[in-house]
Amino acid sequence: MLTDSEFIAAADATLGAIGDAIDRALGASDVDLDWTIHDGILTIECEDGSKLIVNRHVPNREIWVAARAGGYHFHAQRGEWRDTRSGDELAAAIAALLRSQAGLAITLPALRSPG
Repeated sequence: MLTDSEFIAAADATLGAIGDAIDRALGASDVDLDWTIHDGILTIECEDGSKLIVNRHVPNREIWVAARAGGYHFHAQRGEWRDTRSGDELAAAIAALLRSQAGLAITLPALRSPG
């Protein structure tokens, strides 16, 4: 079982990797969006005013995603963040959500989870 600080460090590294990938994708795109990370919450503001929120949820040891398409919970499974309902991997889900909601084509690295 991970301690709070171990989970927070792993989740924050994941949020940072998503932000870095967004910056790389924006450099090769004319899509206009802004993103910030503050206290474990990654907020992506799309050109149309909609938002995609990715945050760490310490009590459940999950990463939660809220998007126009719905809400998703990702739990650490064998070194990957996997959706608790569909089993989808976090990087693929974020890429699909950003493509559909913001029109941003993005390639994310493997988003490794602890355990």
